[in-house]
Amino acid sequence: MSKPKVYFSRTITPEKVLEMYQVLGKPLQGKVCAKVHSGEEGNQNYLKPKFWEPVIRHLGATVVECNTAYDGERNYTDKHRKLLAAHGWNDLFDVDLMDAEGPDLKVAIPKGKILKENLLGKNIQNYDSMIVLAHFKGHPMGGYGGALKQLSIGCASSQGKSLIHSGGATADQTVVWDRHAEQDVFCEAMADAAKSVVDFFHGEIVYVNIMCNLSVDCDCCAVAEDPCMADIGILASLDPVAIDQACIDLIYASKDPGRDHFIERVESRHGIHTIEAAAALGFGSREYELVELPN
Repeated sequence: MSKPKVYFSRTITPEKVLEMYQVLGKPLQGKVCAKVHSGEEGNQNYLKPKFWEPVIRHLGATVVECNTAYDGERNYTDKHRKLLAAHGWNDLFDVDLMDAEGPDLKVAIPKGKILKENLLGKNIQNYDSMIVLAHFKGHPMGGYGGALKQLSIGCASSQGKSLIHSGGATADQTVVWDRHAEQDVFCEAMADAAKSVVDFFHGEIVYVNIMCNLSVDCDCCAVAEDPCMADIGILASLDPVAIDQACIDLIYASKDPGRDHFIERVESRHGIHTIEAAAALGFGSREYELVELPN
């Protein structure tokens, strides 16, 4: 069986994002949603709406997000909608906060190692296909954030996020941080949740990871550390496991002086275990063919 392809370009521009999507050769059908990270209030590293404009407009996609499960400006619908508007998302796109109103969509995960069900923003049912637009960077809890995090934490409702963080113990966001799962269990729950979204769309998803603004902190941090590494490039794939593994491999192969700091964040949070768990569930491959495109 052939290895999945991961396309790579060292050029990072809005136009190149669209080109990378087109290189995949998989036109998304029906009503398309674009999963982005809306950026926490005060965060300086998230990718702004203008950066994503060419590819989202080309697809006629609706930008989708879900509420968070931690304190900030995105944990309740009214606040999150105000922040989406303040960050300019509504100026350029149709925006759907998928869990703005309940009830959440319960989806079964029959082969999940930790979770047997996931709670998604119910409006995900309005879409036939998805493009996952991920800013690859570090993360204070998951070690790194990429395609798998966008599928799992990103598409889960606030209650679904609580379920993932607690390893299935609770969907109550008021107590989840007192009941957070052991780290490997959390990583495995993220993999389970990611699989549920891939299954929901029957694989009608494409993935683009942008390796820029490489902070060890996520775009969910109001106070984030500045990037510690130089920008690397754009990756695109039909395989969420392969694209995240390729990004990790590019970090390890880097000679950037900030590499060790970034890797410490990934390894100290067992971030690669999410990739391992996702591969074990069978919805992606850690082995891939990296295809570098000319600039």
